[in-house]
Amino acid sequence: MKKAVISMMLAMTLTIGCLAGCGGSGKTATDNGAGDKAAASNEAAATEAESGSDGVEASDGGAKESDAAGGEDPYASLGNFEMTVGHAQPEGNPRYISMEKFAEDVAEKTNGHVTVKVFGNGQLGTEKEMLEQVVAGTTQGMRGGQFDFSPRLLMFTLPFLTQTRAEITALLQSDLAKKVCDEAEGETGTVIINLCDAGGYRQFSNNDHAIKTPADLSGLKMRTNGMTTIDKTFLALGATTTTIPYSDLYMGLKTGVADGQENPWVNVEGMKFYEVQKYFTEVNYQFHPDPFYVNANWWNGLPQEFQDILTECATDMGNYNDQLIDENSEKAKQTIIDAGSEVYTPTEEELQQFKDAMQVVYDQCIDEGILTEEELKEMQDIVANAK
Repeated sequence: MKKAVISMMLAMTLTIGCLAGCGGSGKTATDNGAGDKAAASNEAAATEAESGSDGVEASDGGAKESDAAGGEDPYASLGNFEMTVGHAQPEGNPRYISMEKFAEDVAEKTNGHVTVKVFGNGQLGTEKEMLEQVVAGTTQGMRGGQFDFSPRLLMFTLPFLTQTRAEITALLQSDLAKKVCDEAEGETGTVIINLCDAGGYRQFSNNDHAIKTPADLSGLKMRTNGMTTIDKTFLALGATTTTIPYSDLYMGLKTGVADGQENPWVNVEGMKFYEVQKYFTEVNYQFHPDPFYVNANWWNGLPQEFQDILTECATDMGNYNDQLIDENSEKAKQTIIDAGSEVYTPTEEELQQFKDAMQVVYDQCIDEGILTEEELKEMQDIVANAK
């Protein structure tokens, strides 16, 4: 009996010793405290998100515990984040498709630690309302040609500034474009993480008659989105203007609130404006940069690793977007023609009349501080040297 009791006591002593050895400091000889660092990092991220001190929203779901090869997740200690992004374009539009790609790429490259939720088709409001949400921090990002808070971007929308995709790309990837984008953070509290093309070259349309020369615009009420360079262009050509939100434009044209409008072929097709517009003119007068605005507080609260990944994914998104525009513009124009609308292409002499009328627009934009004469010359040099 005594031997049995002694044996039991020895067994209990060994068990307690094993448990103490497994608990201890929580570190093995090889992990160098990585577990403690990961826990501290996750706790800090959760605290920041809960307090709202930096505008970053942490998420519990979506992260992968290991990479595809079954190894350790290199981003496990960085926390999880959600990014809500809005835009105005419908399904099938290059912006819509490229934003879906962005969300997929970010999820894959961050191992699910950054989740991007995209709301297209104006679900979050007008472009101006969405940008206001980003500035306020209630939405993390938006894409669209909305420049109310960053009017310097309007310099790239000067009429007849470029004629080819290579010229557009050279402008949007220039040091001048980077300088203008960098100005946005101080002025608006947003970071522009990509600048691509909003839809391709923009065309005129109306319901009254074909527009072949500037004189044909006289007396027409043309819809604009409120962008000053569009308003100035139409006024210089003899038209009057009225502002209608993009999401309301179809009904505005159908009911005669406006006689005509201007948009790229892919937008006209996607929004079916050809159903309520009879005459189109392929004038290629303007392109719009498509800034990807992100709330600066949210962005600056991301770990550098995630900032680098999102920037890389945004660059790929922009390139894909421009590729889709080039692939789809002619197809969209053919859809418009097949639907019964007329498309007129001005002669060189007719087109020159439009261009000659634009000097006043350039002068007005310089006078209003949108750009300087030196910056205009810099843009013209970039375009002239584009290949």
